[in-house]
Amino acid sequence: MSRRCPCGQKLDYTACCGPYLTGAKAPPTAAALMRSRYTAYLEGAVDYLIATTAPEHRGELDRESLRAYCSTLRGVSLKITETTLGGPRDATGFVTFEATLRSNGKKFVQRERSRFTREHGSWVYLDGEL
Repeated sequence: MSRRCPCGQKLDYTACCGPYLTGAKAPPTAAALMRSRYTAYLEGAVDYLIATTAPEHRGELDRESLRAYCSTLRGVSLKITETTLGGPRDATGFVTFEATLRSNGKKFVQRERSRFTREHGSWVYLDGEL
């Protein structure tokens, strides 16, 4: 059965973020990686979140804490408000977004300007400013 992808692209999950989360495809842009990471949080795809974090920050992630956090999240909406660089030929990129989420029944909005870079040709999340 098909379902809409949580990232807000109005596409079926299997034609949108699904192939990224399974490793069948790599996101071609920083914005696509950002959308897929939003989806990964909602899907509890902890391995994907860790794999798409820059190597210098992966050690800071605790798999079980991340899994527990993901299990509390429900997505409401994702809005990308700005992108700078981050295209298929760029080495770095910035994506500013507003993610409206629910955690333990409470609605909140996370606003962030995320910085992405390439690792062996694939986009990874480096850091962000809230």
